[in-house]
Amino acid sequence: MVELCFTGPAAKRQEAMDCLRGLGFEAKPSDAIPWRAAFPEITNAALPGVCLRGARAREGLTQKQLSEITGVPARHISEMENGKRPIGKAMAKRLGTALGVGYKVFL
Repeated sequence: MVELCFTGPAAKRQEAMDCLRGLGFEAKPSDAIPWRAAFPEITNAALPGVCLRGARAREGLTQKQLSEITGVPARHISEMENGKRPIGKAMAKRLGTALGVGYKVFL
């Protein structure tokens, strides 16, 4: 038995399900919901800061430690995490390198 997970256009969902049923697959109900529905307080504007905080936490770093690694003042890191300071492309690249993630998650 194998379980598959796909992402794609919602308008093609039924067509995809019909094709898979023809191959012997069956749909099972899912209790999953989109993350934006689970966390409505995270707006598009706040998302880069949330990603920064998460990447920093994943590495087990404090804001001060990340500050020392990147040369960015800890106050600026705090402001970026709280959505009070934008994260530009150059800064995103610096943070991405320090945290081992693709810089685009911070844009």
